[in-house]
Amino acid sequence: MRKDKLRWLGKLGFVLLSLFLVFACATAPDGGSSASKLVSVREQYTQTPLEITFIETSDVHGVIFPYNFITAKSMPTSLAQVSTLVSEARNTKKNVVLLENGDSLQGQPTVYYYNFEKTSVSHIWGQAVNYLNYDAVGVGNHDIEAGHPVYDKLYKEIKAPVICANILKENGDPYFTPYKVIVREGVKIAILGLITPKIPDWLPPQFWSGMKFEDMVVSAKKWVPIIMEKEKPDVLVGLFHAGVDYTYSGASRDTVNNENASQLVAEQVPGFDIIFVGHDHSGWDGLGWDPVAKKKVEVKDSNGKQVYIYGALNNAAKVPVVTLSMLWDKDAQVWKKTIQGELKDMSSVPADTAFVSQFQSAYDEIKAWVDRPVGKMTGTITTKDSMFGDSAFVDLIHRIQLELCADPAMGLKKADISFAAPLAMNATIPSSSDGTLYVRDMFNLYVYENFLYTMNLTGKQVKDFLEYSYKYWFDIMPNDGNHIIAFQKDKEGKLVQDARTGAYLTATRYYNYDSAAGIIYTVDVTKPAGERVTIISMADGSPFDMNKTYSVAINSYRAQGGGGHLEKGAGLAKADILAMKYVTSATTKDLRYYLLKWFEKQQGAVTVESLNNWKVIPEDLAAQGKATDMPLLYPSK
Repeated sequence: MRKDKLRWLGKLGFVLLSLFLVFACATAPDGGSSASKLVSVREQYTQTPLEITFIETSDVHGVIFPYNFITAKSMPTSLAQVSTLVSEARNTKKNVVLLENGDSLQGQPTVYYYNFEKTSVSHIWGQAVNYLNYDAVGVGNHDIEAGHPVYDKLYKEIKAPVICANILKENGDPYFTPYKVIVREGVKIAILGLITPKIPDWLPPQFWSGMKFEDMVVSAKKWVPIIMEKEKPDVLVGLFHAGVDYTYSGASRDTVNNENASQLVAEQVPGFDIIFVGHDHSGWDGLGWDPVAKKKVEVKDSNGKQVYIYGALNNAAKVPVVTLSMLWDKDAQVWKKTIQGELKDMSSVPADTAFVSQFQSAYDEIKAWVDRPVGKMTGTITTKDSMFGDSAFVDLIHRIQLELCADPAMGLKKADISFAAPLAMNATIPSSSDGTLYVRDMFNLYVYENFLYTMNLTGKQVKDFLEYSYKYWFDIMPNDGNHIIAFQKDKEGKLVQDARTGAYLTATRYYNYDSAAGIIYTVDVTKPAGERVTIISMADGSPFDMNKTYSVAINSYRAQGGGGHLEKGAGLAKADILAMKYVTSATTKDLRYYLLKWFEKQQGAVTVESLNNWKVIPEDLAAQGKATDMPLLYPSK
């Protein structure tokens, strides 16, 4: 009896040991059965290719619903349309990889409401990302702009890995997961995340405390060899929240911490098959950009291999759908890859009714909030006027900034001068016909979540700041074509047209068109850059002194060096700007919040008009230039 039992136990042990060894070999990370299994998988695709479909969203800016909560009108594209696209792809294709590339937490009131108003529940963006079951999520600069309390909480709620290699902790370790490996039918896809490193130039330190930002090329050169050695991926993908044109804002190929270094990484760090980009809102269909010829070109790495660059348009307007076909070359023991893709126009895709239904209660709640009246305005104001001179739109921001600084309850230093720019290209408020202002109008009046600062600048620094602004804003007149706007030009001197919008591209973006209030001055467009601004006096008629120190109201983006006005214009040291050496006070909430409160305090309808404290001269040339360039900036459809 005992011998039979021992014999039975021996057989059982042998069976268990055999099962263990089979399981161990099948799951071994290297060699043995794992290698055999991988070869077996690959050899399935020597005749018929393995296909993997990538779908990327980027710069959605809170457009979750096919409805614009700012204009109270329907939108042709949104994450609801993306949901339809993704569902159809997953139903018809075997291998789908869904990627999100950042800048989701700023834009529509949808996300603002969950960022700052309804913070005790899971964030609606996280709910949407989880619903769509993304495979990896990148980080955008406007996500960091929401602040630690918002994004630290959100990224814990998102089920997909949040990847970004070049945001570091103070000790040099990655703040986020640097990369993610995804397996499809035995094929390993490594996805490296990177972000534009310019955030410290744009945002106050409290937004990125505990973080350091590394140059994208430097970071990629560090992480790609690690990925290749450790993971041995079959496919390497970049998920970069940075643009393609590395010459933007006067940068060059060698500029450290280049804002838009995606193509530089592709060219200088071999190994990538596909790079998905964001940030520049341009849309990329597999090609890169030749900044000299001003045209799209093939991009090749240092080994001569073509790297395909794709990027979504903002607001989910167009989404890259990219198919990677892989044939296994048994003799050479390599994958032969073919990459084809398109920028899918999402306006032709219907919204997913199941998606909309899932978030209907959130939609209703947000709409009720943005539809709340906050005041009244006499007349309407538009940012179109702000492109060509003094305007009621920007002057309203100046007025409110100066009044906030004069309010003792705000705890701000009183300001003598205000700097501000139009933050939207084509905005009109109020949105109602009877002059009623709603919460939603505040998102048109002030697009970004900037804070209000005061800082000390000398009179000369104020003038040099403005000279820098008008250098890239206005062209020298008269000129061929009678242009007052400084446009981008190709190597032949011709204006560069945006193929997507039909508008002509300006030398700098409109949100860098800073003007001033609190002083009276002229801008002479017949004079060269640096000699255009003549400050006549303070707004009250008292003398303006180049050597005197003035208190200036300025938003946090500009105060942190955004646009280069303080460093390249006023001549302040970059280290001093970042250390906020000249900043004397700051608000604790974003400017939009205070603009809303300002309107709520007004008695009766607010009359808004230009301050008429500055003008472009000669006035006849200015008028001629405006007539010429208005249709170039705002082409009729």
